[in-house]
Amino acid sequence: MIERIKYKGWPNCYRLTNGLIELVVTTDVGPRVIRFGQVGGPNQFKEYAETLGQTGGSEWRIYGGHRLWHAPEVWPRTYCPDNGPVQIERLDDAVRLIQNTEPTTGIQKEIDVQLWPSTAVARVIHRLRNNNAWAVELAPWALSVMEPGGKAIVPLPPRQTHAENLNPVSTITLWAYTDISDPRFTWGHNYVLIRQHPGAEPPQKIGATVPDGWVAYARDGQLFVKQFAYDQAAHYPDLGCCAEVWVDSEMLELETLGPLRILQPGDAAEHVEQWFLIDGVSVPATEEAVIAEVLPRVRDTLRLAHSPAGL
Repeated sequence: MIERIKYKGWPNCYRLTNGLIELVVTTDVGPRVIRFGQVGGPNQFKEYAETLGQTGGSEWRIYGGHRLWHAPEVWPRTYCPDNGPVQIERLDDAVRLIQNTEPTTGIQKEIDVQLWPSTAVARVIHRLRNNNAWAVELAPWALSVMEPGGKAIVPLPPRQTHAENLNPVSTITLWAYTDISDPRFTWGHNYVLIRQHPGAEPPQKIGATVPDGWVAYARDGQLFVKQFAYDQAAHYPDLGCCAEVWVDSEMLELETLGPLRILQPGDAAEHVEQWFLIDGVSVPATEEAVIAEVLPRVRDTLRLAHSPAGL
């Protein structure tokens, strides 16, 4: 079901639901998914109350929810405001949000959203179109602003012995302000965990190569999983990152990135995420808990979702 609704001060939003999960997209600003969760349940995404319902203006606002950027991050290009209305197109059981071409970058953003009919899965297609008269190098960058109080889970590539693999297999990217001794990080053998602790400063960020093609956020008995494609032969932004996590005192951003591409005029780059919401998953304290309690649920969910019965 797709219906037009008012949401948090924005009069022109659309709610999609399959009876299990629901999401709300904005058209007064965006493109943006402002809500995702179980029907009648909590929003997995943080909302910034002070900006809800606002439109217009030349300042970039975070709003909350889920948004689309283009990498690499550069000021002021990345922070082109998305404070204006977007077009919406109905595509059978999906919607497409189309932003006007950004005046300062010549890039046009689109997001397609579709719910699977009988499972708690959303398919989100991110698209960047080059409307300039010249080629542009960029990568699609999908950012989900998560509610505080949870923990991000980032899988590392399969571990091997020295004799099995003499060469490096992946990247952990650190920013100039990243402090790897910060207690919000848990550095495991197979996983990196990043805890969002309300009020904790300063902000931290890491990026990683994630061949498994998923990252997750555990909070309040639920696990939000983002699945994405990873291309080993491709070149990714930020020294090879296909996944990144930013955390500050108010929220945690769970981010995935597509490969860098040189877009010719009129061409578009796509990046697809699938969102899963799994019940009954505790916030893991250690990577042993991830392996014993989280990983089996993730594997079962992904296997069932991609089976003919799940589709």
